[in-house]
Amino acid sequence: MQTMTLGMSSLQCSRLAYGCWRVAGSWNPAEVTDASRQQGVRAIAAAYEAGYTLFDNADIYCRGEAEKILGTALAQIGGMRERVVVATKCGIRIPGEPQPESPQRYDFSASHILASAEASLRRLGIETLDLLMLHRPDYLADPEEVARAFSDLRQSGKVRYFGVSNFRPLLLTALQAACPMPLVVHQVEISLAKLDAFTDGTLDQCLIEGITPMAWSPLAAGLIGAGASRLLPSQKSYQPERFLPVLEATAKARGVSPVVIALAWLLKHPAKIQPIVGTINPDRIRDAAKASEIDLSREEWYRLLLAARGEPLP
Repeated sequence: MQTMTLGMSSLQCSRLAYGCWRVAGSWNPAEVTDASRQQGVRAIAAAYEAGYTLFDNADIYCRGEAEKILGTALAQIGGMRERVVVATKCGIRIPGEPQPESPQRYDFSASHILASAEASLRRLGIETLDLLMLHRPDYLADPEEVARAFSDLRQSGKVRYFGVSNFRPLLLTALQAACPMPLVVHQVEISLAKLDAFTDGTLDQCLIEGITPMAWSPLAAGLIGAGASRLLPSQKSYQPERFLPVLEATAKARGVSPVVIALAWLLKHPAKIQPIVGTINPDRIRDAAKASEIDLSREEWYRLLLAARGEPLP
């Protein structure tokens, strides 16, 4: 697989990332079994063997179980830790934590960021996170406080680089202004079914600041390639019927799957979008990796964009 540099960092990784949000087989820790854990490790191994070298995780994924499974894979697969970028996210707090009356919330307090990083390191069984991201914007976020937490983690050798996820462009600007280190990635939903990043300033900012945009749900939660799977409320209004015929025709002409073309469509953008592949099916993991070898023409790219928009360009 082709490789890239993450933002303004020294981190080298694959053009496609592997997302660990499904590796536990459930969002409920009580439903995780030895068999589902082993299946998750096999999926991670398949991704590593297929050339994926950035593994994206989060403390909220099955409440830490996904991080534990990635940690098991890192321990079992010889030489893997030295060859991959381990990324995780923090900042989402579930209802009832730590008190029964505690509400759902986002938490970018320095104490929570520091504690979250420590907990992720323990679950992953490693000494340093290559990349730590803030998961969803905290309305009470104080950029100066966040910057202090980031500085503490970097100086202690626990985190190498930092990024954000699902931020408004101006909030990212405010945080970067407070941080002494560059923010190297912005993880946001981008797909043929979700085009906002092309028009809301997100990708423009990434180009200007040298930030790598990481695309979560690049296959629209399975609407592309596998059928709908665990759609978020915001994804239930997607209209894949707009672009699927054009996507399938392009894939047929290229001799690859629609999944490969949908990912290659993201890879074409000059901001160097890094799609995050989240399937746990080894065959699909390997198939998706072919996208890094496809260079769509401008005509192919815009034909897909027009179909996804469902209307002419302005």
